[in-house]
Amino acid sequence: MHFTILGSGAMGYRYGVLLQEAGNKVEFVDAWRPNVEKVRQQGGVYVSRDHHGRHLVPIKMFYPEDYVGHPDVWIVFDKQMQLADLLKRTQQSFDGQQYVLSCMNGMGHIEKLLQYFEPAKIIAGTALVATVLNGPGDVDFIGARGAGTMNLANYTEKPDKMTAQIVTELKKARFNPTLTTNFMGTLLAKVVFNSVVNTLCTLFEITMGEFASYPKADALSVRLIDEAYDVCERAGIQMLNTRQEELASVNYVSKVANPLHYPSMYQDMSHNRPTEVDYINGYLVKLGRQYHYEATTHAFLTHLVHLAEHTRHQKVSY
Repeated sequence: MHFTILGSGAMGYRYGVLLQEAGNKVEFVDAWRPNVEKVRQQGGVYVSRDHHGRHLVPIKMFYPEDYVGHPDVWIVFDKQMQLADLLKRTQQSFDGQQYVLSCMNGMGHIEKLLQYFEPAKIIAGTALVATVLNGPGDVDFIGARGAGTMNLANYTEKPDKMTAQIVTELKKARFNPTLTTNFMGTLLAKVVFNSVVNTLCTLFEITMGEFASYPKADALSVRLIDEAYDVCERAGIQMLNTRQEELASVNYVSKVANPLHYPSMYQDMSHNRPTEVDYINGYLVKLGRQYHYEATTHAFLTHLVHLAEHTRHQKVSY
């Protein structure tokens, strides 16, 4: 199959490189100039795994306006606040036959994708896999080959032949995909996970393992999970996991799968980039208010992340 990665950061590189290694044609599109220029200068992207084995993987990368390819499937990984502009800049290569898959963090991307793709051709999901962008053209895959899992679902909740082909290629690339027919439940599972781990690790500048080692970590997780599930129940969303299963997922990923990993929100904060907290904890707050429920803990954490951002920006400006 022909895949094009739209948004070639940490996760975009991981999906693109592994799908390319699995025998697919893969091209990369990105709007971050240092990244594009570095890849062109090097002739590819440097890939490590758990900080070892750094090697150059040849890839083709384009700026959005320059790309004229027409892939079978777009794989979209970008920050929520940048996606609208990236889609607009790339729209010359969209056509009515293409499918799009996105496993972005947070919520807000589906509405943007619907402006360019037919509902029946949108697939979205979640990826429980850790990856670090060391810098332009340099990425580190965290975890052993085949580590991590992903869930995905069709927007229409009606899988078709093309969906099956996409899942097959994801399996070949060892992403361990599980296809569901619960679109919102699939997406919200990762939102809830991130609303706990990403946010708390970012605020205290700690790894997932350091968070999990705190004796009262479960109490913090349960408070946030319960509040999020209260929101989703009021919205009529059937979650993939029970509350206890969601807690178990938080603990497994934090203690076993990726204990040394700093979540993506921390990576943004530490580089003085805007975080996606409004699309994670903030999304749960807004969704709750639609159903007359105040997710007070998530609202408080959203404010704390913005306070941390504000404080860091103030220090940088001095």
